[in-house]
Amino acid sequence: METKERAEENKICPLEVAVNTISGKWKIPIVWQINEGKKRPSEFLRGIAKVDRRVLNQQLSEMVEDGILTKQSFNELPPRVEYTLTELGEKLVEILWQLNDWGKLLIPEKEESLNR
Repeated sequence: METKERAEENKICPLEVAVNTISGKWKIPIVWQINEGKKRPSEFLRGIAKVDRRVLNQQLSEMVEDGILTKQSFNELPPRVEYTLTELGEKLVEILWQLNDWGKLLIPEKEESLNR
């Protein structure tokens, strides 16, 4: 019985991994910005209100590490860095569109509860 309990404790939940991968206040807005064609950190800073440069860089690095983005550094002065979605990142965009559509279904519910 003890072996079964340990096996269940060590089991990896795909949903938990997915949620942990995209958790972070700015990760989803970053993916939307890249999907719209923005690639440089300075563009993200302009496109996402109130994001701190340090936090942005940290979340970009995590997304590169998780395989959602690729980072390309150019040997120029001043230095230039661009991010693009990987194939895994493109699949995330598809899922986010579906989540967006689901969110639209919730809006009438929220409006109705506000009017009560």
